[in-house]
Amino acid sequence: METDRSLVLVEDDAAFAKVLRRSFERRGYQVYWCDSLDGLRALLETLPFAYAVVDLKLGNGSGLECVRELHDNDPETRIVVLTGFASIATAVEAIKLGACHYLAKPSNTDDIEAAFERTEGDPSIALGARATSLKTLEWERIHETLAETGFNISETARRLGMHRRTLARKLEKKQVP
Repeated sequence: METDRSLVLVEDDAAFAKVLRRSFERRGYQVYWCDSLDGLRALLETLPFAYAVVDLKLGNGSGLECVRELHDNDPETRIVVLTGFASIATAVEAIKLGACHYLAKPSNTDDIEAAFERTEGDPSIALGARATSLKTLEWERIHETLAETGFNISETARRLGMHRRTLARKLEKKQVP
């Protein structure tokens, strides 16, 4: 009996999507690519998927909507959220919406495939002894508020009491670990 190796890749960076797609195809997956929620909906009308890799921050929206759509379409789909904007708030929301795992970039095909296979949590994972920095707390609070507002920049800025342009500049910066 052949296992279903169909995979949808929801990624707005075409170059990264091409590399990831080739890597998964070499491993025997049948890969479909789209760059938006609308593209995903079109694919879901014709095909079911066993696996999905979803970028959290898409050019025209949130990958969390894609996670919800995939999970609503088939709760058995193994969904991994991949992001360069990792935060506790978005990780929690992704899992609540149906993702099986959440990975911060850079992650490779080995990491993603291992995440598909993990069905249990790992209680032996090392707990960080390092105190959380003020910048990390600010980053997490911003992303928590972003998730609450459905990734609406203006509303998030209002709730945080900062100018919209200041928030946009903060979001353009990479988080410092």
